[in-house]
Amino acid sequence: MDGGDRLVEIRVLPGIDRIEASDWDACAAPETAPETGAAGRALSPFTTHRFLLALEQSGSVGAPAGWAPHHLVASIEGRILGLMPLYLKGHSQGEYVFDQAWAEAWERAGGDYYPKLQCAVPFTPVPGPRLLVRPASPPDNPVEADTIRSALVQGAISLTERSGLSSLHITFCTDEEWELGGQLGLLQRTDQQFHWQNHGYADFEAFLAALSSRKRKQIRRERARAIAGGVTIHRLTGEQIEPGHWDAFWRFYQDTGGRKWGYPYLTRSFFEAIGRTMPDDILLVMCERDGRWIAGALNFIGRDALFGRYWGCAEDHAFLHFETCYYQAIEFALGHGLARVEAGAQGPHKLARGYEPVTTRSLHWIPDPGFRRAVADYLSQERAAVAREHAALATMTPFRKES
Repeated sequence: MDGGDRLVEIRVLPGIDRIEASDWDACAAPETAPETGAAGRALSPFTTHRFLLALEQSGSVGAPAGWAPHHLVASIEGRILGLMPLYLKGHSQGEYVFDQAWAEAWERAGGDYYPKLQCAVPFTPVPGPRLLVRPASPPDNPVEADTIRSALVQGAISLTERSGLSSLHITFCTDEEWELGGQLGLLQRTDQQFHWQNHGYADFEAFLAALSSRKRKQIRRERARAIAGGVTIHRLTGEQIEPGHWDAFWRFYQDTGGRKWGYPYLTRSFFEAIGRTMPDDILLVMCERDGRWIAGALNFIGRDALFGRYWGCAEDHAFLHFETCYYQAIEFALGHGLARVEAGAQGPHKLARGYEPVTTRSLHWIPDPGFRRAVADYLSQERAAVAREHAALATMTPFRKES
């Protein structure tokens, strides 16, 4: 690949264990490196080496699960400058950007849609960088970040075409990556989620004060109802999380996974791995009644945001889901100076709880020109529909209308 006056070499790794954690995180989470002067928590824990390694080593991700790692590494003169978390997919499960209709259309036309290439964090609909670039390296003669990003995209396109695959998908990418991908000829897609934004609130009561009177009263009623049956809620992180908490949460996760997807995506050993390797990145909200755990929500902590991921319960209590997943997350974010809470995919019901619509983005490469034109026409209409819905939902937030 062309890197100006230097050649960008692209390699494919069959597993994240084939690369040192320090090299991966220098691209995926450069803000954690001591030399940056801002060492500490990663902006996103999901692209870190430890999170992706836990997925692979636990068997949650791998060829048998339909997520065969094909991570791309971009190097110049042997120095790793960029990475792309990439998987050969045998299905469209666990992605949250739905292309099953595309698969059906392609297969009706006589093609094989699977396998395909997927640049993503498995089972994690969290927007963030997908083209991971080491900043200003080497510092004496830096390569433009977009040069490395372009080389990664071109390398993935080349792998798609050389392998005779139907398509390449880069999901939940950043706005900047989306623009770059469009310039490189990838098809652009939009969708939306609901995120809570911290508009400088001093505490939860200050947040409530920004809402209309009716919504403020509704949330207070929901919070009271959630714990009315003798439920006590605990927010646990780091060393506070013990094996017994994971045992209980695994039961909750199995129940929810079985009802939502037919079977849980993640294995029990995945939770053991993240509990061992990244406990300080985790907030576990656990609900107790009569001395036993009855519900819980798993969140991950980023530098600026709290990311809600999984919820489950052994007992049904009115509004306990809202309290555990949304209101407890907001309180934690306020107490730790976080800018937002991202509560995952879908869920317009979040709107009434103070979560606001935001646009999410993805990129798609389809080698077949006829199929690409058909999908491009569809995406043009879909983007317009998403924009209209976003504008309408933005007028329906529960905040007080200023005169």
